Amino acid sequence: MVTNRTFTMIKPDAVEKGHIGAILEKITASGFRIVAMKLTQMTASDAKTFYAIHKERPFFGELVEYMTRGPIVAAILEKDNAVEDFRTLIGATNPAEAAEGTIRKLFAASIGENAVHGSDSNENAAIEGAFHFSGREMF
Repeated sequence: MVTNRTFTMIKPDAVEKGHIGAILEKITASGFRIVAMKLTQMTASDAKTFYAIHKERPFFGELVEYMTRGPIVAAILEKDNAVEDFRTLIGATNPAEAAEGTIRKLFAASIGENAVHGSDSNENAAIEGAFHFSGREMF
């Protein structure tokens, strides 16, 4: 299934540091259209559900704590080849390994505080988008 939409979150560390505007500018300058967006805060239950795929990993508790420590910006983005193009735009999870000019190279502090989330597949984009924008036909 190929779609022209993907899901992203600007994570608590980037929100805390005041990078929302700069990250959104980078996203729109790269040809993405913001279809839906909201500032929200995940509860522990939300974070545990959203990141359930990692529940057996040793960092799961830290991940839940990090994602609930402050607000996030959740958004649905639209562009041809959205998932792949957005993954390229955000860069490697480890900002030290991210390509120059990518969002994580510019705004992430570490692997753990990596500024943004981007869906890794069209299927996950649909699931993640529906999680944050329930009741709306986004994909």
